[in-house]
Amino acid sequence: MIMNITAKKLTKSIAAGLLSSVLVFQGCGDYFDVGNNPNLVTEPSLNSLMASVTHRAGMNAYRYGNAVANYVQYIASPSQGSSSDIYEITNLSTTWSQAYYGMSDAHDMIVGAEESGADLHAGIGKLLTAYQLSLVADSWGTAPYTEAFNKVETFSPVYDSPEQLYASIGQLIDEAIAALNSTDATMPLDPALDVIHGGDVGAWIKTAYGLKARHLNKISKKSSYDPQAVLTALDNAYMSANDDMTMGVFSGNNPWAQIALDNLGALLGGWLSTNLVNHLNGETYGVIDPRVGKITDLTVNNDYVGTPNGGGNQGPLANTVHDQCYISTNCPLTSEVSPIYIMTYAELKFVEAEAALRAGLRSRAYVAYLAGIQATMNLLEVASGDAQNYIEEPSVSVGELGLTLNHIFKEKYVATYLNFEAWNDARRHDYGYQGFQMPEGAVLPTFIRRIAIPATEIVNNSANIPEQESLDTPLWWDMP
Repeated sequence: MIMNITAKKLTKSIAAGLLSSVLVFQGCGDYFDVGNNPNLVTEPSLNSLMASVTHRAGMNAYRYGNAVANYVQYIASPSQGSSSDIYEITNLSTTWSQAYYGMSDAHDMIVGAEESGADLHAGIGKLLTAYQLSLVADSWGTAPYTEAFNKVETFSPVYDSPEQLYASIGQLIDEAIAALNSTDATMPLDPALDVIHGGDVGAWIKTAYGLKARHLNKISKKSSYDPQAVLTALDNAYMSANDDMTMGVFSGNNPWAQIALDNLGALLGGWLSTNLVNHLNGETYGVIDPRVGKITDLTVNNDYVGTPNGGGNQGPLANTVHDQCYISTNCPLTSEVSPIYIMTYAELKFVEAEAALRAGLRSRAYVAYLAGIQATMNLLEVASGDAQNYIEEPSVSVGELGLTLNHIFKEKYVATYLNFEAWNDARRHDYGYQGFQMPEGAVLPTFIRRIAIPATEIVNNSANIPEQESLDTPLWWDMP
């Protein structure tokens, strides 16, 4: 299995290397007017747009994962009282804009594809619009969408309600599935310019159903939640890690690896949180998880020690001394040649375990739970014996009757390491991980649930921005 995954990563990296010749344009939506720059391609081909659309989606998976990694306590700042740790308002204008650039390119591809009958391109455009719109909606709650890509001279789009955004995302996914299943597409996908699935339509269909399962599972607190619908979507989604949604990196390092390399050069960042490290090193659960040695490296003191969120470096040595754990280039997820993982088979097995448990299907839930652990071990390239020893621990192999949501969320927290989806889970689970504590010096009375409206919107779209709610106010789907 590992050999197949490696080959897949290599193929994507080679395909991604061709992107430098086509990423010379922006989306044409008026919300992001780039003026009359003669160096920009004003009418790029559908396959050139495909390169941009898939690449932007992959990079936004990284950007949004990085934006919330402190909130879900995967990473912590080495500086005491850092704003990203203690829930102070931070300006994520670039993160916001990058998602809209990605959706603008996707919009242009959808329009061109639907005019020419290129159903496959339209399907991928709609699916990646849904994915990036969900990143925005799950960060800010409300955002422009229905008016966001209209061609008008003066552009000040209204904000859709959270419920409208959720419905739009679901509709986009369903339309993407229908388009990807079309037998009348007028244009095939170019494998070299699809840097996520290499032009594999079957893989895209599985990914569409996986994103649908994520979407449906997100409303687990709502009375309308339907676990059987989640399971039905999963029946059409990933069957193995070979189906994972990843983007090959090019022109340098995986961006997570670059953080680790910068750290070695004393540009500090990517320090792992005490919560994550203790989750793995035996401190919290009394069992050493072998994945700790695949996520990070031993410190100079030959141990695994994290940094408390809000507390900064605990010393007594200087910040540049490796006496606390960082993101590692030795990790299969954050090495210099690793792809960016957007959604994995391992994650979806935990979605299945949760939905099945909520549906009362304990046998299916337990099988999926164990499969999710094994899949995460495989993804992190843990030795089979070490993985088996961990799985056989009584606190892990709890049996069908002993399985709880706490077990599932505990293991999924490891499977979604550095993925934005982990923050959705933390909120749905009410930050209920064992040993999970508020950051030191937090400016909110409880855990953060949303991001502040970015400055770019306050300046450019002030007539439509909603009133800023406290950052510990739950989003629509985060409430009963």
